[in-house]
Amino acid sequence: MDFRLGDKSEVLRKEAREFLREVLTPEMVEECYRTGVMHNVEFTKAMRDKGWLAPGWPVEYGGQGRDPIEILALSEEMARAGAPTYGIGTTMMIAWVINMVGTEEQKREILPKALAGDIVIALGFTEPENGSDAAAAATRAVQSDEGWTINGSKMFTTNAHIADYVFMLARTDPDAPKHRGLTTFLVPMKQEGVEVQPVFTLSGERTNITFYNDVFVSDQWRIGEVNAGWRVMSVAFEREHSAAFVGEQERLLDHVVAWARETPGEDGLPRIEEAGVRERIGRAATEIEVSQLLQRRTAWMSTVDLPTHMKGSMSKLFSSERLERQAADFVEMLGPDGVRGRGDPTAPANGEIEHALRHSKGTTIYAGTSEIQRNIIAQHELGLPRPK
Repeated sequence: MDFRLGDKSEVLRKEAREFLREVLTPEMVEECYRTGVMHNVEFTKAMRDKGWLAPGWPVEYGGQGRDPIEILALSEEMARAGAPTYGIGTTMMIAWVINMVGTEEQKREILPKALAGDIVIALGFTEPENGSDAAAAATRAVQSDEGWTINGSKMFTTNAHIADYVFMLARTDPDAPKHRGLTTFLVPMKQEGVEVQPVFTLSGERTNITFYNDVFVSDQWRIGEVNAGWRVMSVAFEREHSAAFVGEQERLLDHVVAWARETPGEDGLPRIEEAGVRERIGRAATEIEVSQLLQRRTAWMSTVDLPTHMKGSMSKLFSSERLERQAADFVEMLGPDGVRGRGDPTAPANGEIEHALRHSKGTTIYAGTSEIQRNIIAQHELGLPRPK
């Protein structure tokens, strides 16, 4: 295969960089750090106006019909700039699920609003007691004549406090095997019985724990067949598990290289002249190249309709764990200066390096933990038995 992204992708990359210079203001970036919320209405509207909320969707569905290689170039630039796209990503992921398996009524109601940037959809998979084992969901949905009554709680429902809906996995048949008694719902958040409490992570990101106490959901918001929720979830998981963190790695390396060029060592020469500094930078650059190639392989496979689930897991696993290692390596290299955070005028790169260390820990959990990714690779790529 050809690992180059091609002329169309490079044109889009250049356009994305110009867009980010114009639209992504320092005030937006500061707000994201201050609130811990990677969503900004103004930025979302600007993305909508460019047609970039769903650039890979067919034109007849409101997209631009771009191929996965072009989308990869766009997403790399957004991640490298630290753009507030998390809310966009989850909303459009679930909009695509609805487009694939939803009813015509659901499509008419949700898709135009999602493509206009008028709604936010959060993810309600994880629960306090089940971690990454989404199939162990204990949140119950009990059917009545008019719909469903939901009771339970969800953990790490990021953006739930600003969301219009949460895409929820709930248990509808407690007697069925774990994966077969689940159903998915699009639960309106602005109603009685829904409670959202903030949870702030090590990186400063705001996520939430959400509680559902006798929350009524009309059957019109059931996504897919009853007790077929795991099949619906597989549509979402295929996209989520392919997430990678190349842009974050590149942003971190950019900051470190700038620091090494500008900071004098004990001999008065820039630190980048030191063999140890160059070794660490070179190692990170090599790992970024591998992360890029793994991600590009996944994107290329999508263009030729090959299954990407296992290769996506490889890409996500490698890039997140390399980001974690690189951040720790660079903070160690900077010494005490490396733990100076945002708001400290003496912090290198305005605290971005210190923040990368904290943020990197979460990337090994987002979109499926490293352990989940290893299990996927072991079972589906290597044919090993499921762990007990």
